[in-house]
Amino acid sequence: MTGKPAKIFTAYFSPTGSTKKAALALTSALADPDGFTEIDLSLPALAQYTFTANDIIVVAVPVFGGRVPAFALRQLAALHGQNTSAIAVAAYGNRAYEDALLELSDSLTSQSFRVIAAAAVLAEHSMLRSVAAGRPNADDQAQLTDFAKKISAKLLTGAPVLTNIPGNHPYKDWLPMPVVPQVSDSCSRCGLCSATCPTQAIPSGQPHTTDPQKCILCLRCTTICPQQARSLPQQAQALIAQKLAPIKDIYKNNEFFY
Repeated sequence: MTGKPAKIFTAYFSPTGSTKKAALALTSALADPDGFTEIDLSLPALAQYTFTANDIIVVAVPVFGGRVPAFALRQLAALHGQNTSAIAVAAYGNRAYEDALLELSDSLTSQSFRVIAAAAVLAEHSMLRSVAAGRPNADDQAQLTDFAKKISAKLLTGAPVLTNIPGNHPYKDWLPMPVVPQVSDSCSRCGLCSATCPTQAIPSGQPHTTDPQKCILCLRCTTICPQQARSLPQQAQALIAQKLAPIKDIYKNNEFFY
């Protein structure tokens, strides 16, 4: 693609909001002043989208255990490129993004997108919010704005496909944590968690329960609960805190590829 794109889109899976924050910072800088269209990949009944070769899309996902969440990969199947330029963004909580950025790029390529740029950005850890707290912060957003300028310049030169995305084939194994959020007596049964759960793991009318076969521990429910009635079990919190203790106070830098 050369010249100005016909339309700019951003698609994100952002259960706790940090990935969306990064996606919007990058996309708004790319699109200004023309605006852009948002696609929320967390919606269970996601519409099908077909893009043209003249469009550009930012696709952002969180990293779960060094991988792209399987739910997000399934949702990406609703996005259909036609040699469409794409920017892949993986947001991770200070530990490591491992194979996630490569996996996201591979998924987009399989959907007929051309990945011309990619970023691994820091985002507040969903399970232990004190890790990478507040990120992406103002400095991160400034870096994303600068990254957008570099992407815009690349688009003017024909935007060759990116070939240096870190990661490994085969991807690392992903091991789910055998736990679901617990619910305290302060639950008011408002139903907000059930209505917004991406995987529909919280039955309608029974917000005090969680289906362990559907829950992916995205922790949207613990983030949005107005009563703070949902949380990880204390034992799980302690294990996560212990695992993340060595990297808790490290300030990592974002990585950009273009």
